[in-house]
Amino acid sequence: MTKDKKIQYWKKNLKYISWLLTFWFIISFGCGILLVNFLSTITIGGFKLGFWFAQQGAIFGFVIIIFIYIFLMNRLDKSFKS
Repeated sequence: MTKDKKIQYWKKNLKYISWLLTFWFIISFGCGILLVNFLSTITIGGFKLGFWFAQQGAIFGFVIIIFIYIFLMNRLDKSFKS
């Protein structure tokens, strides 16, 4: 792989990481802390949605983000294969 390709690869990787970290922040800090009072007005299965996001939703969100990153990096690796 040439130096230019390596730089393009790394920039694309950093772009993916930046977007996924933004979603991570929104899920954990936004839904779990900032919007908890608003989300608590909604009830699902007898539990307030704000509590669910703070306790369970953030964990599910993190796992989904990991799988999205795996998918994106596999696709990126295939496109830069030389």
